[in-house]
Formats: sequence, structure tokens, C-alpha cells
Amino acid sequence: MRVLVMGATGQLGWELQRSCPSSIIPIFYDLPEVDFCNMYSIRQCIRTVQPDCIINAAAYTDVDKAEQEPELADRINRTAVCEIAKYCQQNNIFLIHVSTNFVFNGYHFKPYQPEDTPGPESIYGQSKLAGEQALIRTMDSFLIIRTAWLYSAHGNNFVKTMLKLMREKTELAIIDEQISTPTWAFGLAGTIWKSLIKNIQGIYHWTDAGVASWYDFAIAIQEESLQLNLLEKAIPIYPITSSRYPSLAKRPLYSVLDKSSFWQKLNITPVHWRVYLREMLKELKERTPK
Repeated sequence: MRVLVMGATGQLGWELQRSCPSSIIPIFYDLPEVDFCNMYSIRQCIRTVQPDCIINAAAYTDVDKAEQEPELADRINRTAVCEIAKYCQQNNIFLIHVSTNFVFNGYHFKPYQPEDTPGPESIYGQSKLAGEQALIRTMDSFLIIRTAWLYSAHGNNFVKTMLKLMREKTELAIIDEQISTPTWAFGLAGTIWKSLIKNIQGIYHWTDAGVASWYDFAIAIQEESLQLNLLEKAIPIYPITSSRYPSLAKRPLYSVLDKSSFWQKLNITPVHWRVYLREMLKELKERTPK
């Protein structure tokens, strides 16, 4: 099976490259080979590869900057997805599309089911939902996977930012009222490949198991990093409310995703986010020059 991965240089794209099963012939594309703001470039990329399946891991993901660049966010997260979906539908190509917990407003205060009604309050979330809706209207068969709080040893993310700040600062203040689930991109990548092999279709949710606030996540990063000698000393970390750290985009307070239907479909045992955090930090330590 020939699989085109779009967004190859991002965290998820990188993890998809290193976890690809031997039964798959992967082709990885990203900027500058394909311009996700140029519909001709997108179609030309797919024509060149002639895949059996496309995994779309490309997205505009700067949540705050999207408030200032709504047209660009919409072009990448909606228009490009619609163009990919049209080409897939016309040429019998299966599409796996990665979406986000930001399609929900965060006022549900219990884990969101895939069929729950979305209601995004940020430009980013609205553009991602619009992409989902365009795909659903266009294609007969597809897989949409919503996820949250991705991190990896590759690229920029909360874990690596915290490690940097913990080395540079004498204390940190982290928001404790936004709740979701940290997700190692390596685990999501493996789930995507399993889903493709099992030919799973529909809308599903995937994160690691458990829940956390950003504050909880930061505390765990420090504790695990100290045990692995990635940090030399602990610093105080204080919980604060969102109002103490204003941002351009409104973020959901509670955006935990219910993954039970996907776990059952894949017949897997979920792994708690802290276990995967430890594994990622071990990998980061191995990659750090001595």
C-alpha cells in the first residue's frame, strides 16, 4: 500500500516516519515540496505520488497567531483539507485526517464523545472544525482522529519548552484550570498505522490515558526529568488561573476526549500519559549530546 503523509516535518509526521510498518510504502511530503495554500500544488503532489491512502498531518497549529491570521488558518485547515478530500473522493483514495480537541468549547465538563456537538471558540478550533465538515460533506469513507496536547522529542512543544524554562528560571507559574490529556505523538502515530491496516472508518478520539492540567503536566515533567538527570535541580512551580496569563485565543477549560470506542475498535490497552512522558524523556536524554 502506497501512503502519502502530508505534513512530514511536524511532530506527528516525524513519528509516522519512524514507526511506519514494513507492509507500507510511505511517501513523505511537506513544505517546500507542497504548498498547502496552493490548491494546484496539493493536487500535483497527490498526482505525482498516486497513493492508495493519504494521512493528512499538516495543519496551521499556532492557536494564538490564528486570531491574527484567520484567512491563513482557514486556507490551510479548511480549504486545503477540502481540496485533498475532493481529490481523494474522485480517485478512490482513503483519507486519514488529524483534528483537535479545540473543536469543543470546553464547557461539557465530562469527556467528549466523538458524536458530541462541537462548538469551538477560537479561530484555530473553528478552522479545524470547518476542515472536518468539508471532508465529511465531500467523502463517502474516511477516518478523522481528534487528539490533544501533542509532544515529541522532535520539534517544539510544551515538554521541551518547560525543560528549557526549568533550566533558566528560578520559579514558574503554570495554568491549572485547563484540563485535557498530554499525548506522545509516537503513540498516536502507531495508532494511525494500526487504524489504516484495520481499515477503520469514521470519527474517533485518541490521546493517552488519564487527565491533567498544564500545571500537573509541568510538575510531572520536572519530577521525571530530575529522576533522569535531565535537570540538575528542582524549582518551585505555582498554579495560576487563565486570567493571570491572558492569551489572544480562548482555550477550552475542559477538553478531555473519550477514547473508549477507539480503544475497543483497536483492541488495545491504553497507556497513561505519565508512562509515555517518561519514555519520551528517556529518548530525549539519549538524543542530547553529552
